[in-house]
Amino acid sequence: MSVNIQLEWTPNPSTLKYVVDTSLLPRGAMNFTSREVATEKSPLAQRLFDIKGVTAVMLGTNFVTVTKGDEGEWDELNDGVMLALDQHLTEGDVVITPEALEAWVAAAAAGGGGAMEQRVREILDLEIRPAVANDGGDITLDRIENGTVYLHMQGSCAGCPSSTATLRMGIETRLKEAIPEIMEVVAA
Repeated sequence: MSVNIQLEWTPNPSTLKYVVDTSLLPRGAMNFTSREVATEKSPLAQRLFDIKGVTAVMLGTNFVTVTKGDEGEWDELNDGVMLALDQHLTEGDVVITPEALEAWVAAAAAGGGGAMEQRVREILDLEIRPAVANDGGDITLDRIENGTVYLHMQGSCAGCPSSTATLRMGIETRLKEAIPEIMEVVAA
């Protein structure tokens, strides 16, 4: 039986989002910006990197975000992505290697940090990440130093023309409201 795939546009003109009717990850997202890392951790991401023009792949709970570089044409890239996703998921091939998934789950569970970091992670996980996932992106906490929160923008959020506005007007405003000690939010 074939998998259902829906193409969605994102705010980033270099990125498309493909929503599938199957679970890819238990939660969150995994971002791949190199073929080498994809080869180690995700047969699906590796397969997508084989398509001319693909420069980044992000796997979410039920979606894949693909970023196109200067090479290749959107029509060919889209056709290749749709075919690769359909074949890979219909055949039941491995999305993430068991070792990579185990390491990813352990790293996410470790979290760490003090009370402020835990509160930032909670707001990101419950409020912000689900919203940006709707646009094919993800945002993760890198670190907090001297009241400055450093975030990683991934998927369609990476390189998106509106990512600075999202950071300043959305995320920074929300985090400062909840945690007055936060002075600034910047991309890591």
